[in-house]
Amino acid sequence: MQGKKWIIGALITGFVLGNGIAPVQAGILDKVIKGGAVGYVVDATAGPLNDAINKVTAKYGVSTTDATKVVPIISVGDGSRAGAAQVSGPLEKVNQVKAALIIEQTILGIRAKILIPVDRVDYKNVNRIQGVGVSASLDVKI
Repeated sequence: MQGKKWIIGALITGFVLGNGIAPVQAGILDKVIKGGAVGYVVDATAGPLNDAINKVTAKYGVSTTDATKVVPIISVGDGSRAGAAQVSGPLEKVNQVKAALIIEQTILGIRAKILIPVDRVDYKNVNRIQGVGVSASLDVKI
């Protein structure tokens, strides 16, 4: 039970840091601090988040037999976001994934989120990990 309280506290802290800081000036420093805090919470809670997502998919009868893990999200496009994504695929490929890149664009008047498992926690000079998909995402606006 102690572990669950810590996870809940960490998630609430990430949410508060991501959403609850009064807007002093909407600058890059604010985004870096909030994004770093959310990234820390994602790293600290990746295992329990992964287990929770797997329990939800099992509850609805849509679980996977592939390997899964939770990684940080890097988002580019219509808004900066930070959060977590669960990736799924063969174990050796899932182990290569370090982050999930989300590219948000409007295509033909429709909002699109393009989800890509990548080999670096960055949005530049990344390589897509073939054979792995993003099966869930959690994010907080920063």
